[in-house]
Amino acid sequence: MPQSTPDYFRYFTPTAERLTWGVSLTAAGFTRIAARTAYPPSRHPADHAFSWERGRVLEALQIVLITAGCGQLELRGAKLQTIEAGAAFIVLPKIWHRYRPDPATGWTESWLEAQGPVVDSLLAKGVFAVDSVVRPDAVAAGLDGALAAIHSIAREAGPGFDPELAARTFGVLAAWVRAGEARTEPTHVRRAVLAAERRLAEHYAEPVNVEALAAELGVAYSHFRRAFLKHTGFSPWKYVVHLRLSQARRLLAASDATLDDLASRLGFSSGFHLSSAFKQAYGASPDRWRRKMQAGPGRAGADSRTRD
Repeated sequence: MPQSTPDYFRYFTPTAERLTWGVSLTAAGFTRIAARTAYPPSRHPADHAFSWERGRVLEALQIVLITAGCGQLELRGAKLQTIEAGAAFIVLPKIWHRYRPDPATGWTESWLEAQGPVVDSLLAKGVFAVDSVVRPDAVAAGLDGALAAIHSIAREAGPGFDPELAARTFGVLAAWVRAGEARTEPTHVRRAVLAAERRLAEHYAEPVNVEALAAELGVAYSHFRRAFLKHTGFSPWKYVVHLRLSQARRLLAASDATLDDLASRLGFSSGFHLSSAFKQAYGASPDRWRRKMQAGPGRAGADSRTRD
């Protein structure tokens, strides 16, 4: 989180739209707590105010990222834990908890609170659980950026339900899951995978040597490939092909470009290579896909029966 980010916190009234969208943002904030400062800051609603002595129980899920300083967290059913900079923790609904910065260091907290059927389902399935409330390296999993996207909107948002905030809340939930899945991988491997994913997403149409990329990022290729597969569901090279084919589908639906032209734009060696990869991935040739997309709803059924 950039140091120029102003401190703030906002609370939003839960609305019926959370049932339609599956999730709603009910609160968010970014606050720098100076050393030897009273905590938590004043002006929070009465149902959110607490002290270290008495703790608190909330009705919603909170995800809190500490980007500087350190402190302590305790949930009923879990031991007292030290929270270091770069770590995130969750506050579970209806479970007593307390947390605070170390008076000697203070801390910087970036957080949100969410409710809705999706949150309820994730809680029921154990995605958010009392035995796994801390993610030590959440920044490497992208939680910092996901929360920053929330803050950029929430700070100035109106009081009602905001669909974009709901959508970005999903991004924070996903980053929390990624942080948990990455715990078994060394930190430098996780960072290499995230850097590689960004690099490949930005340059998927260019020639790619994934072994050279791993070496450039300082990771043995065997470790890199295994971690990349775990993180994305694809090997590095198949991830590139997936990105190219996803773009091919969009271009086929929106243009009359030839397969050879699309192949040259997307990094395939020829239109034949593009067609073969496309059919293997989607079960239909590019020409058939294009006819179906451009036919319109009234003709799509008839066109889908056309033989290649």
